[in-house]
Amino acid sequence: MSLLGEIERNPLAVEDRGVLRFITAGSVDDGKSTLIGRLLHDTRAIFEDQLAAVARASSKRGQDALDLSLLTDGLEAEREQGITIDVAYRYFATPRRKFIIADTPGHEQYTRNMVTGASTADAAVILVDARKGVLPQTRRHTYIAHLLGVRHIVVAVNKMDLVGSDEATFERIRRDFLAFASALGIVDLRCIPISALRGDFVVERGEIMSWYRGPTLLAALEEIDVADEADALPLRFPVQLVVRPGAGTDSRGYSGRIESGAVFRGAEVLALPSGRRTVVKDIVCLESSLPVAVAGDSVTLTLADDMDISRGDLLAEPTLPPRVAKSIEARLCWLSAQPLDARALPAARFVLKHTTRSVRAKLVSLNSRVDVDTLERHAKPTGLAMNDIAHVALALAQPLFVDSYELNRATGSFILIDEASNQTVAAGMIDG
Repeated sequence: MSLLGEIERNPLAVEDRGVLRFITAGSVDDGKSTLIGRLLHDTRAIFEDQLAAVARASSKRGQDALDLSLLTDGLEAEREQGITIDVAYRYFATPRRKFIIADTPGHEQYTRNMVTGASTADAAVILVDARKGVLPQTRRHTYIAHLLGVRHIVVAVNKMDLVGSDEATFERIRRDFLAFASALGIVDLRCIPISALRGDFVVERGEIMSWYRGPTLLAALEEIDVADEADALPLRFPVQLVVRPGAGTDSRGYSGRIESGAVFRGAEVLALPSGRRTVVKDIVCLESSLPVAVAGDSVTLTLADDMDISRGDLLAEPTLPPRVAKSIEARLCWLSAQPLDARALPAARFVLKHTTRSVRAKLVSLNSRVDVDTLERHAKPTGLAMNDIAHVALALAQPLFVDSYELNRATGSFILIDEASNQTVAAGMIDG
């Protein structure tokens, strides 16, 4: 009996592991879209009309079998070129866990989309083509995922059927990857041989690669422990909207999303930038009053005191407040196709968007650039090209309320927007 069949036969014995958000990444043509299609197909997460549409599209391409990559390559440009150029989100569930998956681009020029997908992920599946081994883009995506705080990384060595399911090939790739990744200090790293096309070791074990005794990819993802760490962090509530008093209420409300921690009626909170303390009078969600709200909840808070609070301000835990900063050091991923020339920094002007707050910013210095192939740091680079990762210093026109990215993803991250073009040019992670 199959794994899913066994679970369906005895559902009461199954533990619900919650939701796992993960990305697939790697070099182009490593089979990321096919892998996600295989996961959706083999976990029975595809409707009949979707399968029929994929069958028709596969037939038009002259293929006898289903091209499962078409389940995620939804953009017309992707279908024409056979590549993934955007982040495609899909959802599926097994009796053990719910999954949110993001198929991120492999082409180097779309690394910015991969940054978007990784920024909210709990885990990353890095695909490696068994015929090609570890490539520069593989290393780049692994480094970015680690940089963005993804603690669980699974290396899926794909297309093993095209190398004769050779154990020696898998072991060579595993050693090459570990030689690169050892310097990163990844907490949870494992390697699994798979064939997304055939389905071997994706959901079911298959009939080849009997030498591999570890879990399938799905089983490994089901086992990952991602306790919601955001709930245990200090309260961070960026104000997104001020709700004026209206009919039926005489209290001003402050709407937004709780990025970390929890808040309850009667709790004391610190308002920034004023530095004043007050007490939460009520918590409202969809016109219902709540006794408590936690990280991820979008709510409206009313306060006991009348205070001058506007969009971009922050309500925080008084005993563990964020750092108020007018200058920051950060790790920056340059996303723009237009290179940054260090000589132009004095004249360059940016808008830095952090939570719900936007301030003008200047890049004071490029301190170092990371070589993603060797992880070496090159001091005082002359500029940054697209996808370069650097350590930088920034000066801000107004203060921000920040934590280090390592401690809090929400208040430790930002984007840079070019004032002239209004284009997002970089994503940053604040150092402690």
